[in-house]
Amino acid sequence: MKPNLLVISVFIWGVFINTSLGQAEIKSFKSLSSPEKWWVIWHPFKAKKAFNITQKTLQTVDSLKLQKTLGADLNGGTLDAFKHSFWMAVLSRDIGKKPALKLGIAHEKGNYHQFLKNHKEDNIIPDKPSSTMDTFNNQVGVKLGYNHQNLKHQQLVTLIIEQVQNGHMVVLKKNPKGKFLDCNNEVIDLYQYHGQWDNPKCLAPSNYRYSVP
Repeated sequence: MKPNLLVISVFIWGVFINTSLGQAEIKSFKSLSSPEKWWVIWHPFKAKKAFNITQKTLQTVDSLKLQKTLGADLNGGTLDAFKHSFWMAVLSRDIGKKPALKLGIAHEKGNYHQFLKNHKEDNIIPDKPSSTMDTFNNQVGVKLGYNHQNLKHQQLVTLIIEQVQNGHMVVLKKNPKGKFLDCNNEVIDLYQYHGQWDNPKCLAPSNYRYSVP
């Protein structure tokens, strides 16, 4: 019987990861969702670079959070929009447009798996509106990275910040107290939607400013 191509791929990847990746990278792989692990298996030679890009993205986001350049809201706010768009922009620039898009898709599929298991991402249970927001911002980031491949790190940071501030990404509507709003600007009682993937959270341009109804 001929060996299954998938089995061969997993075997080759297993050899690769044990010889090329450090302990931090291996630990990170083990914490990934199934869709993300499959992405790594099918992109073994891009995985290490993607890991390094992800770590640098998180460092950049932490720095911006301290500076309060885009606020500090990583749950549907402008900093959250920046995180996803910047991550995808660097991935698109450094490992290619299609692999970046596929990793973004795998990540969002992983978030749905997290929801089904009642597991948190960044201390938050994922939901459909958040995933829709992330997917949109991922796609914008991929295009920006692909179209600006010569930009250095800080130049790309500045570009993505400008894109967020000019409303080219999306965020989730909230009032000044941080309460999620529906598309009629009514506060959502999230308790009613506990355990549900979908809810009435509303997407808005990333330059959205709350106004009294």
